[in-house]
Amino acid sequence: MSTKSSKESSTKGVDSRIAENRKALFNYAIEERFEAGMVLEGWEVKALREGKVQLTDGYVVIREGEMFLIGCQINPLHTASSHVSPDSVRTKKLLLHKEQIRRLVGKVEQKGYALVPLNLHWKTGKVKCEIALGRGKAEHDKRDTIKDREGKREVERAMKSRSR
Repeated sequence: MSTKSSKESSTKGVDSRIAENRKALFNYAIEERFEAGMVLEGWEVKALREGKVQLTDGYVVIREGEMFLIGCQINPLHTASSHVSPDSVRTKKLLLHKEQIRRLVGKVEQKGYALVPLNLHWKTGKVKCEIALGRGKAEHDKRDTIKDREGKREVERAMKSRSR
């Protein structure tokens, strides 16, 4: 019998994904991954619990030694309080160590590198954003990715039909 309450088990322990940016893995060759905390308002956390987030158009910028997530859309719940005026595309501050940010500044200034959000997830009751340092893929690299994905699907279909 479990001693944890249902609220604790849903947010603690194993990472549970809130949202994923699949487009980032298709458009960028990922070189390094980082986990950053996020500064959120109360209504945003409640909306994240309900899965009301879109990460596809998001990107990360570094301004004055601080990192910000731009373009991440968190849609407010209909039950949001009347005294709060929610802004669904508000710029959210990301929390990383200064040494990590300094290292990323140097990499991002190199041509072709970008910081992209990969996913949002719960970790010990807090919302974390996994960001990646990636280099934009050329068109032929994207075609190779599609070709590999279709090849894997064909192999899985053949194995499935063979096992019947």
